[in-house]
Amino acid sequence: MANPKISIIVPVYNEEENIPILFDEIIKTMENYEPDFELIYVNDGSSDLSLEKIKELREKDKRVKYIDFRKNFGQTAALAAGFDFADGEIIITMDGDLQNDPADIPDLIETLEEKNLDLVNGWRYKRKDPFLSRKLPSIMANKLISWITGVKLHDYGCTLKAYRKEIAKDLKLYGEQHRFIPALAHIEGGKVGEMKVNHRERKFGKSKYGISRTIRVILDLITVKFLSSYSTKPLQIFGLLGTLTGGAGILIGFYLAYVRLIQKVGIAGRPLLFLSMLLIFMGVQFFSLGLIGEMLSRTYHESSRKKVYRIKKAEGFEK
Repeated sequence: MANPKISIIVPVYNEEENIPILFDEIIKTMENYEPDFELIYVNDGSSDLSLEKIKELREKDKRVKYIDFRKNFGQTAALAAGFDFADGEIIITMDGDLQNDPADIPDLIETLEEKNLDLVNGWRYKRKDPFLSRKLPSIMANKLISWITGVKLHDYGCTLKAYRKEIAKDLKLYGEQHRFIPALAHIEGGKVGEMKVNHRERKFGKSKYGISRTIRVILDLITVKFLSSYSTKPLQIFGLLGTLTGGAGILIGFYLAYVRLIQKVGIAGRPLLFLSMLLIFMGVQFFSLGLIGEMLSRTYHESSRKKVYRIKKAEGFEK
């Protein structure tokens, strides 16, 4: 059986109401553009009826395939599994919550071809999300990521992307690195661009993201900058401890500097001085441990070829 021209990967986590609607929209778009495609759902440990809905679609249309995880491993693992199983020469990724518009898929592919790119990143130009909890943190994160990685994009968090098969297969995704896929593709030598896409309000279900992820984004970004493309988990643990201890030490140090330079009071022998030095030293140590952990994690994943997900069942694939 010949490989499909296009693979569409949709990570799903508790989206039972959205799955049939999104399927109809994808079919309508692709039938008018390129019927030779496969639609891969990755059920990321959903606790609702998402898997049953996917199985029903599989019965209706054999172009539907699915991967069922044993538990919730996160979006990075879901995308990694989709890339591993996809056979299309061009791969599309999109969210399963109906906020991404399948009607943008043809334009993404045409942009990929016309500009000779390896990855086209969607830009949710008119984003339909709350400003304080979603849009503002995203704006700040995108500017920071663009500055640190040198890959300047407006919307790193948009899942709607088009990839050439070669670059998608080369991506090594661990931890929560789905946010940095364009930067990771650039590191692999890929040409990255972006395109404005439609963004819609969520109708069903609840968002799985929020402002609480900001600190993790920053720690993940440190990892990407240091190792270029590998796991984030060790630094998330030690980096947070290092930030707390080192930051506290620096604040105490500023206070002591104020006491000594402005108030002209001696600080030699004060317990706070030793505490400040200790906390700063501990902060450096924690960050060092985190970075060493990153290198060990890279060696572990690269040498053992261990997957970052566990599959309960996969249906529709020849492999």
